[in-house]
Amino acid sequence: MPSTIFHHGGNLKSAQALYPNAPQPWIDLSTGINPIAYPIPTIAPEAWTRLPETAHVAALEAAAAQAYFVRDTEHVVAAPGTQALIQWLPRLFPARTVGICGFTYGEHEKTWAAAGARVTYVETVDALSGFDVAVIVNPNNPDGRLVSGDRLLHLARQMAAKNGLLVVDEAFMDLVDPAFHLSAHMPVASTIILRSLGKTYGLAGLRLGFAIAPTELARIIRDALGPWAVSGPAIDIAQRALGDAAWREATRSRLRQECGRLDRMLQNAGFSTPFGTLLFRTAEHAHARDWLHSLAQTGILTRPFTARPHWLRFGLPAGEAAWWRLEEALRKGPKVPN
Repeated sequence: MPSTIFHHGGNLKSAQALYPNAPQPWIDLSTGINPIAYPIPTIAPEAWTRLPETAHVAALEAAAAQAYFVRDTEHVVAAPGTQALIQWLPRLFPARTVGICGFTYGEHEKTWAAAGARVTYVETVDALSGFDVAVIVNPNNPDGRLVSGDRLLHLARQMAAKNGLLVVDEAFMDLVDPAFHLSAHMPVASTIILRSLGKTYGLAGLRLGFAIAPTELARIIRDALGPWAVSGPAIDIAQRALGDAAWREATRSRLRQECGRLDRMLQNAGFSTPFGTLLFRTAEHAHARDWLHSLAQTGILTRPFTARPHWLRFGLPAGEAAWWRLEEALRKGPKVPN
């Protein structure tokens, strides 16, 4: 199976082409996106027909500030997805050396290296202070590693003291205890936090994310994105979703139960104790690639990692029919040597 289709999760069309005889519909477990999305509200017609006004963007950023525990709205910048921000940062804040904490989302390395920086992976948070730019994904994708907000605040102060930059990707932070949210401490000098609407809210196609930064850094990012960076429908939907604390709490409760269910299924199939977040579970197996192939033959797409060949990441199924198909596929499994 060509590894290029697994550069990111969600490459369903390529998987279908490789396994044309797999049962339909496919179950895509290769991403960490909530399978039960925030319910799309009725969108006002003018959200489609008019350019978003400054006041509309400001209202969205105020909703994000409240949801992310940020004290002042001026520190929140709405953007067309976290990935767009990841692409912009190396251009706006050039660096000679970049340290990335642990095995993580590969686009951080890719974009900084493309901008000419020397990128190094380090194993500890403390080691990040030796670079011009420090990057950490918290909680980490794909292993779920968590670093406390206080520890990151200490690192941020170290980076500020040397005129460096700390980038914290909190794409999977929405359902985590507030003690781990660096955003609650913002603004912090020389620090940029990235937040995503697509993961927890299941609205990846909306392409909406946020940068949280001190006033001057926020201004630089806002100016780079330019006017009308996010769409009217995205503003309308996201403002309501971010303000819906009851939905988030109900989602947290449901996902806890479903993660427990998935963990038990994986362990019964011979995988190691799973780890990760409430939106994905990663597990280890000596024959992970055989499992990848076996599951794909049943129309179930998971996420392997070239750098961790014994790992497979599983998103959560949507609905009982998908759960049943996964359970059956895990029960049968691949034919591997003893």
